[in-house]
Parts: sequence; structure tokens; C-alpha cells
Amino acid sequence: MTALSESPTLADRTTSRLRVVLLCDVNEGQQQRFLDAYEQIRHQVAAVPGHISDQLCQSIEEPTRWLITSEWDNATHFLSWVDSAEHRELVKPLHGCVRDTRSLRFTIARETPEPGDAEDVRRRGGEQRPVGQGRPAGAGKPGGTVRHAITFTVKPGSEEAVAGILAGYTSPRARVDEHTRLLRTSLYMHGNRVVRAIEVEGDLGAALRHVAQQPEVRAVEEAVNPHLEEARDFADPGSVQSFFARAALPAVHHSEAAGADAGGELHRRALVYPVRRGCAQVAAKLLASHDEQAVQDPANPLVKATVFQREDILVRVVDLRTGGQEDPAVTAGVGRGPAAAELTHLLEPGEDLLLSTADGLRRFLAEYDLTLVTDRSSQPS
Repeated sequence: MTALSESPTLADRTTSRLRVVLLCDVNEGQQQRFLDAYEQIRHQVAAVPGHISDQLCQSIEEPTRWLITSEWDNATHFLSWVDSAEHRELVKPLHGCVRDTRSLRFTIARETPEPGDAEDVRRRGGEQRPVGQGRPAGAGKPGGTVRHAITFTVKPGSEEAVAGILAGYTSPRARVDEHTRLLRTSLYMHGNRVVRAIEVEGDLGAALRHVAQQPEVRAVEEAVNPHLEEARDFADPGSVQSFFARAALPAVHHSEAAGADAGGELHRRALVYPVRRGCAQVAAKLLASHDEQAVQDPANPLVKATVFQREDILVRVVDLRTGGQEDPAVTAGVGRGPAAAELTHLLEPGEDLLLSTADGLRRFLAEYDLTLVTDRSSQPS
């Protein structure tokens, strides 16, 4: 056993978990801007390979001083990401509201409780509630239900070939470990854009690593590779990591009706929202507000809704009760109030696509409903 006074070896640094501490001095009057920027960034960081968790804390003595801590499975993953162009681009929104930062990195040498003991299982899994109403659906923690997505584009003209590849693969093993299981994978296409939404019980990071290691999934990724608009080199782990970091489409909000899993047939749909540049976050909040109200009404057909957003890409996946007449306003996430007109102004078609009218809703659903490629659910174990 290494004594605390001894320096960690190179092997320790590359295999031990890493704790990163970022001290921030926020400019006076810029705290809300700082919080908004962090909220936008944290969901994207959660999808970076090797990331385990992060936490934002505010000083009780000096309110302008903030502390961001993050945990990584090893230093190699963190350093690969922090030195990338993607990282530099991602943190730009923080630059205008923070006057000074200091970053410290530590390998984890001891912790209480130790991983795997009864208290750790209780803390990490046993008491973790699923993603619920009104809560952001970010990276999650072991024991909960986590939703995440990735999106990328393929070369125009290759859509049919890519759809065939994505529809024909063999499902990977659902059980990841004692606490983590793959629940569902839904694959969609809209033009040359691919969206893959996954649902995990437990640790999202462990599930993503598990999937990436499965030979059937690797075969699909390699078959799709020649069709990608943005090339990736499977011989270079850094290239693959950068690709998936850029492709990450985190879940920023999830709404769910009480008793949503009590049974009954549901129909899943996915929509992409053509938002104007810089308007995706506001549009996501409007959709989340609509969905929160809708799932409170037992007569409303909406049972579950997850909003995924990264930069100007906005996707919403909904589960609707079957058997009744479709309500286009509920499916589109606008309801019948002023939010419909407000969301219209945030979309690129603008006044040409009035979501407050029956014709506008019909045209929107016809044009921006994603085409389902495959939808697979694992059997309870």
C-alpha cells in the first residue's frame, strides 16, 4: 500500500480516479450569467468519455467565489479533453463573467466510505431516485434512470444505406454491472441527421463505455464510418473521443406523469426543432414548461417527454398514450396558450410556420417529425 507521503507513480496517475478543482471569482452582477453558462456546459461535459460527476458550490463568506469540482475515471481522459479545441470552445461562455480562475488536479488516494462497501452502495445506488418531474435529466447517478442522446450527420445521398446499417445490428448485452442496465435505444433520422436516444438504469458513463466495447456495436460504427460528414479515425482513440464529445446531445429536462410505468401501450415520437441561432436554450425551457404542465393532467395523452439540447440542436422525444385522437399541440409541445406564438418566434421558419394555428402545427409535424429507424427495449432481468 502506498503511504500518503509517497508521490504517485505514473501508473497511479493514469489509472487512479482524478479530482479536478476549479476556483472561480465571478464578476459582480454576473452571477446569473455564470449560472446560465454553467447549466449549459455541464450537460455537455457529462457526456465526455471518462467523466464521472461534477458539483458547483458557492462560498458562504464570499458569494462571488465559486468552486467547481469534477471527478474523472483517470487523468488521461481528463487531460485529453481539457487540451482539446472542443474544450476551449465549450468554456467560452464563462470568460465574460469570470475574472479569475485557478485549476487544481488530484488523484484520489483514499475515500470514505470505500467503493463497494455497504454505505457506498447505499449512497451511490440504494437511495438514488429516478429522474423525475421537474428535474434536469443530465448524467445522473447510479441507481436512477438516465436519458442521453448523440447526433451526427452523414453524407447526403447515403441516408438509405446508413438507415439499413443502423436498423440491422444485433443488440448488445443489456446488463452492464450490478447497478447499471441498458433499458432502451431509439434511433431516428431526419434528412442526413442521425439521432440516437438511449435510456439507462444506473451509471450513464459505465453504460456508454460498455456499449463502446461491444463487438456488434463496434461493427456498426465501423460500417457507418465511411458515410460520416465528419471523419473519425478508429486507430486514434483521441479522434473517437472527440467525435463522441461533439456528438453528445444531453438531456436537459425530463417530465413524467405519475404512474407512467404502470402499464398501457405508449407510442414514442421524436421531433427536431429548427431554432434560430442562440435560441435553443430558451426554446428548451418553453418545451419543458409545457411538458411539466401536461403530465400533471391525467386526461392529457403525454406520459413522458425528454428535451435534448446542445448549442443550436434541439430534439424532443415523447411517449404518448395510444387509442385516442392525436393532439398536435401536445405532440409539438406548445399547448394552446401564448407559448405557441412565443416558440414560433424562436424557430428559423418564423412566421411561415405558425404553431398557434392548426395548419402550422400540421406542417410542423409533417416536416420535423423524425423518422424512426429502430426502437429496442431490453427485457427486465
